[in-house]
Amino acid sequence: MSPNTCWICKIFRAEENGISSKVSLEEVLQWSRSFENLVTSKYGPMIYKTYLKTEHSDENIEFWLACEAYKKITSQKKRISVARKLFTSYIQPQAPNEINIDSPARKAIMRNIQEPTQSCFDEAQRIIYRHMERDSYPRFLESQFYQKLKQSLQTNGNKSMVT
Repeated sequence: MSPNTCWICKIFRAEENGISSKVSLEEVLQWSRSFENLVTSKYGPMIYKTYLKTEHSDENIEFWLACEAYKKITSQKKRISVARKLFTSYIQPQAPNEINIDSPARKAIMRNIQEPTQSCFDEAQRIIYRHMERDSYPRFLESQFYQKLKQSLQTNGNKSMVT
């Protein structure tokens, strides 16, 4: 890989996700079409999270992804355990990864945390999604981070980059 694309290798290695596949130009271009395309694509969330770390706001995508996983839990026992972890990590005041949500949403979760439902984090997740979509996503698209990724894939003749 040429020196001008090595930085992408560092991104993937920095994320201990065991990604050994490819990021394609097509996928990267889809991210600019909508925030939904970014967060639902194969590599978009990981790349976006890496970008958000530079802004010190990666807790937003972490919370959003954790909520997506939470919604798929079918066991009530596991749901209670994961809900408490989400609450202590992201929701409670002074949480280590506290997210920026309004007081009514926070209070609603605090009321429902004893008997958590599949949807008890939905409002907080919507708030965070909107924050990212309106705030950090446009900056991501304009960032040198995203532009270099796109340019390096275009320079490599529309080939995927092996990580």
